Amino acid sequence: MNKNIKLAVAGAVIAMSASAAQAGIVIPAGDWTLDVNGNVNAYANWTKADHTHTIEGGLAGTKDATGEKNTQGINTGLLPAWLGFTGKTRQNDLDVEFTISMQPNASAGGITGDGALSSAKTLFRQSYVSFGDKSWGSFKLGKDIGIFGSDAILNDMTLLGVGAAAANSGASTTLGGIGTGYIYAAWKGQVTYTTPNFNGFQASVGLVNPNMGVESANAEVSGATGALYQDRFGLEGKASYSFAADNFAGKIWVSGLSNKVKFGAETPLATTEYTATAADIGANVNAGNAGITAYYYKGEGVGTTFALKNGIDQDGRKRDSDGGYIQFTYKLPTATKLGLAYGRSNLDKSGGTGDASASFVDYNERKTVGLYHPLTKHLNLVGEWNQIESRGHDGAKGESTTGSLGAILFF
Repeated sequence: MNKNIKLAVAGAVIAMSASAAQAGIVIPAGDWTLDVNGNVNAYANWTKADHTHTIEGGLAGTKDATGEKNTQGINTGLLPAWLGFTGKTRQNDLDVEFTISMQPNASAGGITGDGALSSAKTLFRQSYVSFGDKSWGSFKLGKDIGIFGSDAILNDMTLLGVGAAAANSGASTTLGGIGTGYIYAAWKGQVTYTTPNFNGFQASVGLVNPNMGVESANAEVSGATGALYQDRFGLEGKASYSFAADNFAGKIWVSGLSNKVKFGAETPLATTEYTATAADIGANVNAGNAGITAYYYKGEGVGTTFALKNGIDQDGRKRDSDGGYIQFTYKLPTATKLGLAYGRSNLDKSGGTGDASASFVDYNERKTVGLYHPLTKHLNLVGEWNQIESRGHDGAKGESTTGSLGAILFF
């Protein structure tokens, strides 16, 4: 099975441990071993919104213009439907691997879309080649999940469920814990070196594509559409330690990022230039049937929810942000996993005169109760309850509750 799909299964502590994660459909092909893998999932969601306040950057759903507070939708969860192809071989004392994956209906429109006229697009979130040896490490070149924040999402139990639902019930994917405990790692072009595994210690450092596109738009600045002209690559890195003994296993990690951002002359932030930085620390520990994940991040100019979103004010002053989540799981005698989670992301004012507007988000908060039942070794039934609260710096409050029922199949 593709490495990131394995981590999604293992890290979310819903399926089996990483050492027992199932491979996909393995096909010997001459010098190569091909692995066809992925997932299909769908959830019915019922959302109730309790307020009409619009908060810039708020993730809680709101009532519509007529005052209707209930909405329903059938769509994928946080993890989109996925089809991946991985090839591995050993040549000239090198382990060589490629991965290409596609995500049908991973853009606006989702499963419901526009019916027969749906224009939802297929995304290709992975396309990379890697080579190396266990004696000196490996290099990865191409597009894959970002380094900073990746362990936060891969250990989030809502990765196999819904978490925070998108405001539009027809949207393709939900947010899980993105923006309510961690910043989205995203899928980035990169050149990354990973060290050998030194008895559980391992580190990665990479140059990443500096162009974050629309995710870099500062909604507090009219016309700042995210046209950025960085003069260096983004930098991301991570160090981790994994351990296991008898019925006890876990992982501790730290990671960070640095992006230099410069807006073009055509934007209201003409030639504004700044460096966005962030760092995090997290741990996932499992003992017997119980598991706990704890995570915290802090950043300057990195914004919230999506990297660089609302990271600066109208005058180009950086805003501080932080957040984290804690998650408990327990495997019941029926093999069903019960999960409880709380997460929160905070975005501060800059303190400058250009940040007088209070319409943007102060914090987004999530409470989750989930049940994840392995009907077979590949198929999980999922039920979740999620409550999202958003508060603006002006005191405006938004709150919505989503109930979800569905299933996710890995192969």
